[in-house]
Amino acid sequence: MFNLKSSRRTVARTVAVVLAGAVGAAMMSGSAEAIVNGKESTQRYPFMVSIPVTGAGDPTFKGVCGGSLIDSKWVLTAAHCVDPGLVTLDGTVRIGSEWKNSGGTVRSVAKTVVHPRYRNGEDAGPNRDDIALVRLDRPVGEKPVRIADRPGRPGTATRILGFGTIDDTPDLSKWVFPDRLQELDTRRGAVSDCAPGYASNARLCTISQVPKAMACNGDSGGPQLQRDRRGRWELIGVTSGPGVPGVRCSEGPGLYTSAPAYADWIHKAMIRNG
Repeated sequence: MFNLKSSRRTVARTVAVVLAGAVGAAMMSGSAEAIVNGKESTQRYPFMVSIPVTGAGDPTFKGVCGGSLIDSKWVLTAAHCVDPGLVTLDGTVRIGSEWKNSGGTVRSVAKTVVHPRYRNGEDAGPNRDDIALVRLDRPVGEKPVRIADRPGRPGTATRILGFGTIDDTPDLSKWVFPDRLQELDTRRGAVSDCAPGYASNARLCTISQVPKAMACNGDSGGPQLQRDRRGRWELIGVTSGPGVPGVRCSEGPGLYTSAPAYADWIHKAMIRNG
């Protein structure tokens, strides 16, 4: 998560810090606090997916993105999580586990499908059309999450999930990446709650309900959820990046690609790519 630099020399190093789980700091165990200042998962999320990646151009950088199972063999994630200029997928994903490296169901990646208008935000502005699909080699038994018909109005209670760093200190050696899935209660923000030009109908501004807390490096691609009328979780967003440039994760809003805004593309892409 958080704007990747455009130069290839910078990209390899950036991936290690942008996509959480880097070897070294990532090997440290998590704590009861996380995303940044969230908490360990309080329930099962059978649709949660962890996607291991390696930094493009430097195999020593190991990371992970999040994703959401939306069909028995399809995972929805951020486009920058499968961008070959930034990362190489390790070839498998883990579905339905509260643990990053154990449990759930492991499947091989058969194919990735990136939105044709995807553009990385580089040094200025947000990522654009930051959404992608991962097709699994065979179906899984975990229950997918339904994509909402529409996001709730600004102020609607939501929840975000991820395996990203729980400490956004500028000292990368002190970053801590949890083994256990983290959750944070959030709410939909107004367009004006994010920086000008960041939020839109396709990019959801997201505000933490907890002080100094938000998704951070390594939470990219993971879900933002809201409750439907029957109290069940439904998917409204895909973790994309910061809602304000130049601030630490915990100090600003987050930006989420709206899953409902891309529902038609998602449906057609799954049909075309089998």
